[in-house]
Amino acid sequence: MSRKQPIIAIDGPVGAGKSVAARELARALGFSYLNTGAMYRAVAIAAREAGLSPDDPNIEEKLASILKGIKIKFDGEKILLNGRDVTAMKDDPEIGELASRFSAIGSVRVRMRELQRAAGVGGGVVMEGRDIGTAIFPDAEFKFFLDADVKTRAHRRYEELKKKGASITEDEVLNQLVERDRRDSGRELAPLKRADDATVIDSTNLSIDAVVAAMKAKINDRNNAGKDLKRA
Repeated sequence: MSRKQPIIAIDGPVGAGKSVAARELARALGFSYLNTGAMYRAVAIAAREAGLSPDDPNIEEKLASILKGIKIKFDGEKILLNGRDVTAMKDDPEIGELASRFSAIGSVRVRMRELQRAAGVGGGVVMEGRDIGTAIFPDAEFKFFLDADVKTRAHRRYEELKKKGASITEDEVLNQLVERDRRDSGRELAPLKRADDATVIDSTNLSIDAVVAAMKAKINDRNNAGKDLKRA
């Protein structure tokens, strides 16, 4: 293995708890954390501000200049789009819907893949998304697929949005998640799916602490000498 530290890939649908679990696992191991979903949301923000629609038949051509120059960075919990903090915008339900639709566009996925691989290629990173273990880092040393019952996921997402002041009902969130699942799983390019060698964790009845503990246990089990991966 050329990497000094492993890559830990966590995939799964919206509301399964990927972001919190990945962030906590990264903190426990002393690894970097990369939320690839937030990167697609940053693209959606840039596209919306440019007045672009994923329905435009010439959208790839119109996106070219945005994708070529886009800079997406993370500063702790903040996401910076071309140096501007867009954290407060990324959880807007409209942005989430646009991110899902733009993510099905080939040129968007190609550019995001470049940025994601550049950010994680050295290892020592926990990366979460929908195609990390299948398309971005199929050679990741550790792969997890985090899932949960769709109604449980909708409730979690609804509570999260409600705390942020979003005006939306739980039924609306459920309908959006069902549609997102259909679109993400059915798209031709890098669909949401479990890698064959991923460990599946059903978080329906698990706390985040329990999910992180299960991941750490799997990592330690596969570490032949039982060494602690945490960076010195």
